[in-house]
Amino acid sequence: MNTGGGNFLMKKKSGGLVRKINFADAVIVFILLLFTCWALYPFIYTVAGSFNDGIDFEYGGIWFFPRKFTLANYQAVFFDDRLYRAFLNTVVSTVAGVAGGLIFTSCVAYAMSHNRLKGKKIFWTINMITMFFGGGLIPYFMLIVNIGLYDSFLVYIVPALYSVYNMIVLTSFFKGIDTSMRESAMMDGANEFRIWWSLYLPVSTPALATVGLWLAVARWNSYMPTLVYTKKDESMWLLQYYLMRIIKDASLPDADPSISQQISSRTISFAAIVVATIPIFCVYPFVSKYFTKGVMLGAIKG
Repeated sequence: MNTGGGNFLMKKKSGGLVRKINFADAVIVFILLLFTCWALYPFIYTVAGSFNDGIDFEYGGIWFFPRKFTLANYQAVFFDDRLYRAFLNTVVSTVAGVAGGLIFTSCVAYAMSHNRLKGKKIFWTINMITMFFGGGLIPYFMLIVNIGLYDSFLVYIVPALYSVYNMIVLTSFFKGIDTSMRESAMMDGANEFRIWWSLYLPVSTPALATVGLWLAVARWNSYMPTLVYTKKDESMWLLQYYLMRIIKDASLPDADPSISQQISSRTISFAAIVVATIPIFCVYPFVSKYFTKGVMLGAIKG
């Protein structure tokens, strides 16, 4: 190993290949590791607190591992009926919002990907204006009330059906599809709907998975619709609003007396956060390969 000139020479293979690692590379790796630890630590701290005795946690000193292990916090969370209602509401709104958003947005993107679309420039201008300039919360609230979505479950689904940014991503991807495929389908008698549904959507799985993941994360982490556009009845709560109420109000669920002395509002909130995060961790591995491919293809074709 040679360390002259601030460089490190590391033997890579028995064939004699040598890889040079300079001091700048080592610093970059160290900084990246530091930022990784900094990003992961809040989650590690949350998990440790969720498995720690609530009373013991208040004494402090919990950093990486629980000091007094207990499952009481999770027992209390799953004992709360509000969690199940909020979880079900979030699952339904997320699935319906993602499915509806992909169908509606991809339909618009398919039309916008055609150069001969009449009024295309006008549509693009209107979309760009709505992307950069919004009317504000009060006009949007009045619109929600006037179209009958206030305090309705549809308020979790309808406003998320269309996104200008997602439309741009899908339009960019659709433009990269060989037009000869579309022309061949039209010669075989397929109409525009058939081409979009049977041809464009199947070959656009990476882009659809990428946009779908964005929509799913946004829907899953949303609490504003419950806070602003409903009367906050417990039957309409979303999971993130349920977590916010626990954290903000420091309210404990009506847990079994045998475990009520082992929990606190903070450890309960930690356990609820972990429970709410698990579904995202379970879904991401199945779409990660499509997500990476979709982002790269969008960058190349954009």
